[in-house]
Amino acid sequence: MSIIVPNSHPRKISLDRRYKLEAAAEEGLLAGTAMIAHGRGEAFDYLLGEQTIPIANDATTQAAILLKSAVRPIISVNGNTTILAGDELVSCAALLSCPIEVNIYYRTDKRISGLVEHLENCKKRVAAAPPNNWTRSVEEWSSIVNRVIILGGFAEGRIPGLDGPRATCDVNGILSADTILVPLEDGDRCEALVNMGLKVIVVDLNPLSRSSLMSTIAIVDDVTRFSRNLQEKLLTFQRLKRTKWENKKALQIALDTINERLQNSIE
Repeated sequence: MSIIVPNSHPRKISLDRRYKLEAAAEEGLLAGTAMIAHGRGEAFDYLLGEQTIPIANDATTQAAILLKSAVRPIISVNGNTTILAGDELVSCAALLSCPIEVNIYYRTDKRISGLVEHLENCKKRVAAAPPNNWTRSVEEWSSIVNRVIILGGFAEGRIPGLDGPRATCDVNGILSADTILVPLEDGDRCEALVNMGLKVIVVDLNPLSRSSLMSTIAIVDDVTRFSRNLQEKLLTFQRLKRTKWENKKALQIALDTINERLQNSIE
């Protein structure tokens, strides 16, 4: 379905993103439940005022530092993340010199190959246009983007202690990583990754989810806003300041922000 939402529409951004997911589902890239998962996230985002709250910005700063200091970082994406933030995460992977691995629950060869192809197309777009604050040559930007490896199509490994199709992974990707960024994570996989000894960074609009509670760093933010924010922080990495991160304390601050917003709305 192709619908043009007028710029004056108060829900334009939200509707455009829904139609983007709908189109991807029609192409066979997403499972039938993809819009349900997206809608659940939208509900929490509405409670946050559809903005990056200060504690989420702080969490993204610490995530950038953790990823930059990792020996073998990796970005793992599902279908919704690929469609909503593919370009931005390719940029982040380029700045981190790390691979991206497609890992989905409703796994089929067609869906995996389609998402891998989508990310390869993202690489072409991203390589052609450096970020505004990229200070080196266009050629160098294009080179680091083109070196980003997209994994997932030939996965032969298994995440220990995890059942189901999301246990399938690449031995040169997730199984070789020490730090993993997993936007829109599943709680059981988060637990399995933590048990593997990985530092796990999740992006989850629900501060009460098992993923948020079990992760090393949880960013309570929309995945597209987060990805753009992360890109900016990686580009200005030398200015970032490491702090001791207390994940559950940060999640409580996110919950308090939601409660405060609800109280103000009622009053």
